Amino acid sequence: MSSTKIKHVPLPEGHSVVKRLQSELMQLMMSPTPGLSAFPNDEEDLTHWSAIITGPKDTPYDGLRFKLSFQFSDSYPYAPPLVKFISPMWHPNVDMSGNICLDILKDQWSAVYNVETILLSLQALLEEPNNSSPLNAVAAELWDDDMNEYKKRLLARYEDIGDQ
Repeated sequence: MSSTKIKHVPLPEGHSVVKRLQSELMQLMMSPTPGLSAFPNDEEDLTHWSAIITGPKDTPYDGLRFKLSFQFSDSYPYAPPLVKFISPMWHPNVDMSGNICLDILKDQWSAVYNVETILLSLQALLEEPNNSSPLNAVAAELWDDDMNEYKKRLLARYEDIGDQ
């Protein structure tokens, strides 16, 4: 029996992932949501995006801006993208490497979700963390017990991203 190697074939331009991402990009550009933006890093490769979210009003994140990365697999939209904070983040559901614990990015993913849905969910998470499932236990404890210390730690980690 001969062993055959499977050759990696690049996805055709009309592949559904590319079409879906083009459609999402158009939607984001045509009706932008205040405090959110997302765009491909390279017009030749729609599977790697950068995004920016602004912290919600009346939260410790009010007015702060954070950069994220999105990496889409060939299975998108049937599998969630890999989303990470690039900006340093202090939050109960984000670890020090920028990994995010959010159900819709894991087992609660649905193909009806899109980049905008994810960004809105992340803004909501900044407003109301899930302290019962923390990646950063110290942040979860401070969120519940000492908001002044929480804000100090957040601002100590925060890096202004400027006008990106």
